[in-house]
Amino acid sequence: MSPLDLLVLAIMIILLFGPDKLPEVVQKVTGFLRKVREFSEAAEEDVRSELGPEFKDLELEDLHPKTFVRKHLLGGEGDGLGIEEIRSALDPRAELAELADAVNGEPGESTERAARTDPTGRAGGGARGAASPEPPTAHAYDPDAT
Repeated sequence: MSPLDLLVLAIMIILLFGPDKLPEVVQKVTGFLRKVREFSEAAEEDVRSELGPEFKDLELEDLHPKTFVRKHLLGGEGDGLGIEEIRSALDPRAELAELADAVNGEPGESTERAARTDPTGRAGGGARGAASPEPPTAHAYDPDAT
C-alpha cells in the first residue's frame, strides 16, 4: 500500500468511528491480529509436532510451489542442474532474430555461415579449384503481395 492509500484509510477510519472511539477500535483490531498470529503459530507448531522430529525446521512458506522449486531444484542460485542452459535453449529469440533477418534480407550469422560452407560441410566451395559459390540473393519483401 502506498502512503497515500494509508492516509486515505486513516481519514476514513477517523470519520467512520470518530476521534473519541478511535483508541478503543485500534485496541480491538490489534488484539484480534495478535490472536490470529497466535492461532497460526500454534497451528504451525501442531503440524511440525505431528510430522515428527525430521520436520522440526519446516517452514510453511517453503511449501509454496515457487519457493519449493527455487530452494530444492535450483538450490538458491542454481546447483549445476543446467537450468540456465535449458532456459537459453528453449528461448526462441535467437531463432526469431534469424528468421527476421532472412525475411528482411539481412544475412545473419547463420546465413553467412551457410554461404561459406558447401553441402558437404567443407568451407570454401564444393569443387576443387572452383570459386566459392556466391550467397543467394535476397528478394525484396513486398507486404502488399502477400
